[in-house]
Amino acid sequence: MIDVIVNIDVPDLPAARRFYEDGLGFVFERRLFEGSVLELKGGGTAVYLIERGAGSMAVPGRGIKRDYRDHWTPVHLDVIVKDIDVALERALDAGATLPGSVSDFDWGRLAPLRDPFGHGVCLLQFRGGGYDLVEG
Repeated sequence: MIDVIVNIDVPDLPAARRFYEDGLGFVFERRLFEGSVLELKGGGTAVYLIERGAGSMAVPGRGIKRDYRDHWTPVHLDVIVKDIDVALERALDAGATLPGSVSDFDWGRLAPLRDPFGHGVCLLQFRGGGYDLVEG
């Protein structure tokens, strides 16, 4: 068994806290590092919102700077919900955008969102056996 934590760089810590609490249901635990990091809990995982301004160095010594325009990276959060319609309304009210539409699959429903900072976040509502219905 391994433990996993999630770190999310954001340019505006108060706005990020509002979105991840109000929009996705994470629970605030504490402030760290002189208030520049918030620890939230959800789904048995610690999520750390780390305040880093747009244009700040993302990878020291490599010249890669943070950019918060809409983006989709290979790593994103999947948030499992009981009712995707209710969860989607909550997330949109808190500042998420839905660039496409909700998709239906044999295993459930999927809403691919962007948080207010451009990060990819999917809402998943499993149906029946969920991913157990997926072959191969």
